Amino acid sequence: MKNKVINFWFSLSDKIRFLFVGGFNFAFAYFLFIVMTLIIGKEHYQLDLVLSWLLSSFVSYTTQKTLVFCTKGNIIKEYFKCFTSWMVSYAVNALLLELFVGVLSINVFVSQFFATGMAAVVTYILFKFFAFKQK
Repeated sequence: MKNKVINFWFSLSDKIRFLFVGGFNFAFAYFLFIVMTLIIGKEHYQLDLVLSWLLSSFVSYTTQKTLVFCTKGNIIKEYFKCFTSWMVSYAVNALLLELFVGVLSINVFVSQFFATGMAAVVTYILFKFFAFKQK
């Protein structure tokens, strides 16, 4: 049974696997953002974002590497490429969050939900074609 599930999972397109794994990572990162916001405060939403992003990035790397892209090779080099990808994705998230909250005055939780979703698309592209690209 276990092998059937594993075989089925890896027979799926990486886009489909990314949707499932990315959905989990999205929920985890969003949950951490809520926790940080409740602890630190809504007025410090950019700090909340940084802390939640740092914590969720380790989970994201592990799940993307093992469950989506299934790569082998230099873990340090790959992690550095992921970190670089996250910095771009983080910048997209932070800019969108600032636009939604700081400029448009949209609720911080609603804003982060949509900003994280948009950043996830950027992350997929960067992971697929840069961080986890296989030769």
